[in-house]
Amino acid sequence: MELKKSERSKTKIKMALQGPSGSGKTTSAILIAQGLTNGNLSKVAIIDTENGSSNLYSHLGKYNVLSLDNPHSPERYIEAIEVCEKAGMEVIILDSISHCWHFLLDYHSSLAGNTFTNWNKVTPRQKAFIDKILQSNVHIICTMRVKQDYVLNEKNGKIVPEKVGLKAIQRDEISYDFTILFELDNKHYASVSKDRTSLFEGKPQFVITAQTGKKILNWSNSTMTKGELQIKVSECNTMKELTTLYNENIDLSKTIEQDFVNKQKLLIELTSNLTQNRNGA
Repeated sequence: MELKKSERSKTKIKMALQGPSGSGKTTSAILIAQGLTNGNLSKVAIIDTENGSSNLYSHLGKYNVLSLDNPHSPERYIEAIEVCEKAGMEVIILDSISHCWHFLLDYHSSLAGNTFTNWNKVTPRQKAFIDKILQSNVHIICTMRVKQDYVLNEKNGKIVPEKVGLKAIQRDEISYDFTILFELDNKHYASVSKDRTSLFEGKPQFVITAQTGKKILNWSNSTMTKGELQIKVSECNTMKELTTLYNENIDLSKTIEQDFVNKQKLLIELTSNLTQNRNGA
C-alpha cells in the first residue's frame, strides 16, 4: 500500500450520447469516432442493435459493422466488444445500450419469487457489462434512447405526475460511469450534462462534428491536468514560451483562456516597463 501524488496519464474515452429518435445519435457518434481516429474510419466498429440502421450512414466513410441480434444480453454485448478489440479496432460504438437494459428488465420480470431480492440476479450482469466498457483498452461511445421522465407532486390536494425532462433508457446511475455525456435534441444540437474533461462544460449548444472527436482525442492523449497547465502559464517568462505552451495544449488551453490572456497582459506590461526604463537610462 503506497500513497502517491495524483498524475494524469493517457486514457481511452468512455462516453455516451443520449436523445430521442431522430436526434442524430448514430451520426454524431460516427463523427466523434472519425475525430478520435484522425479520419481513419476503418479503425471504427459499430455494434448495431438497431436492425442494421448503422449501414444508412455509410456515406460518412467505410467503418465496420457488427450486427447484434436478439437476445441483447450483457454477455453478448461483452462478446461483441471482444470481437472488435481482437480485430484491432480503435473506437467501438455501442448503438445502443438501451437494448441491454430492456433485456435485463424482461429477465427480471420473468423471475419467480421476491421482486426486490431478484435484483441480485440482475445487477451482477449489468455490472459485468459496464465493467467491460470501462476497462476496455479502446475508445467506446455508447448511445442511449430516452423516455419522458416524471415526478409525483402534490397539487390542489392531489398527487399528480409532472414532466421533468427526458431520461436515458438504462439503469439510473449509468451517467456516473461516463467521462462525457452529451444530450441531443431533435434539431441535432448537443449539450453536455456531464464533462470530466472540461472541454465542453459551460459552453452553448453546438452541432457535433469530427472536430469534436479530435478535441477529445487531444485531451485523451494529454498527460497534463488543468491545474498543471495553470502553473506552467504562471511560470512563462516570455511571449514565445506562452504561445508555445498554448499551441502544444490547445484544447486544454481553451478551457483556461483567461489565464493566458491575463499572463499575456502581464508580459506586455513588463516588457513595456523594461523598455521605458532602458530609454530613461
